[in-house]
Amino acid sequence: MTVSIDRSRSLQELERDRWQAPPPGATRLMATAHALWSRPVGTLTVEDLRLLIGQDIGLPVLLPLAVEVLRDNPLAEGHMYEGDLLGAVLTRNSAVWSACPELARQLTFIVGGLSDLSPDLRSKVERFVGAVQNS
Repeated sequence: MTVSIDRSRSLQELERDRWQAPPPGATRLMATAHALWSRPVGTLTVEDLRLLIGQDIGLPVLLPLAVEVLRDNPLAEGHMYEGDLLGAVLTRNSAVWSACPELARQLTFIVGGLSDLSPDLRSKVERFVGAVQNS
């Protein structure tokens, strides 16, 4: 399934929501998220996706992009650890997956073929699959 998202546009443009500049003394995380909000989504790296998704920012746009990445490389790595993008995606609220059943189905298929995962990532997979099956 190809996602129809204009990758030359930013989350700010796609979600029609202009953020104010981060306040003085903003954390590095806040400043980074603000900067990424205005970048074209097609330029976002695995780390950028991991960071924004982990903060529940831009999920309607970014989750389909992340699932595309995970389809090609389920253990895609940002700056944290192998599979950190998968970990961020799997741990979104179950209501997100109820609203996106096709994405949940695709992600369930992707994780179904994985083995030799770390105990932490395996636990996240199991919680995700259980939550999707119970929704």
